[in-house]
Amino acid sequence: MQTSPQNNPLGVNGIEYVEYASSEPIAFGAALETLGFQAVARHRSREIVHFRAGGMNIIVNSHAAHQSGIEGTELIAFALRVRDAASAYSYCVDRGAWPIDAHAGAMELNIPGIAGVGNSTIYFVDRYDEFQIYDVDFKPIPGVNRNNTAVEGMHFFGVVQTIGADRAQEWSDFYRELLDFRILPEGEYFGVLPKGVLLESPCERFYLQLVQPPESTADIDWSERLTRVGFGAVDIPALVSALSERGVRFVEATHVHTSERGAVCYLGGTSFEFVRSHLGGA
Repeated sequence: MQTSPQNNPLGVNGIEYVEYASSEPIAFGAALETLGFQAVARHRSREIVHFRAGGMNIIVNSHAAHQSGIEGTELIAFALRVRDAASAYSYCVDRGAWPIDAHAGAMELNIPGIAGVGNSTIYFVDRYDEFQIYDVDFKPIPGVNRNNTAVEGMHFFGVVQTIGADRAQEWSDFYRELLDFRILPEGEYFGVLPKGVLLESPCERFYLQLVQPPESTADIDWSERLTRVGFGAVDIPALVSALSERGVRFVEATHVHTSERGAVCYLGGTSFEFVRSHLGGA
């Protein structure tokens, strides 16, 4: 669906990639392969691997994990496709966003970004058609098909972040004022984990979910951070069946279980959500 510049001033057009820092890149890479992703390129100078499935890109950055002292795997960034990356960056900084070091991420290209929740980064990318950002910094892995298809049409559906108590309005304003996200009405949700506030992107191609701590958090390590990626598919039972055949085991518990609406799994030290989707693309 086309949106007007007034409703989408940055020309946001979906998620280009999500980035994980991992001290266990081989194990996490194997988990991504179970989900249908394939390692297509390696960074020319750092311990970073580019995984791809359909139109989705995932960066696994062990270099960042070593630098930051991260143990395990953490979701540390997502990149937005925009009309003009430099203009998007200036627009957000002029409205109060915190700029980040352009060379702090996986790419050696000057990819502008702003500080997100916790220690995460939101990047802006305007090279995602014929010439892509990966063409400069990454060396293709020989014999690998870079145009592999995703399992059952799986695509990026959204990103989930945890937030502090009573911070939903503050973070909603952050995404609304900087990126023109829209708060969905209370009670409108997708998938099997309906907690929190749901924000729709101005391009209507993905969502952000803000989850506050439960009432009793005395024994819970709750911090503001990016938590998990949500994948969409038109037919969740078909996707679950296909992924099960690949070795994925889904969470089946009292509070969350697989249904036509969605499913959840834990792989490679992190969680992934699968949501019945109307979006129809990466």
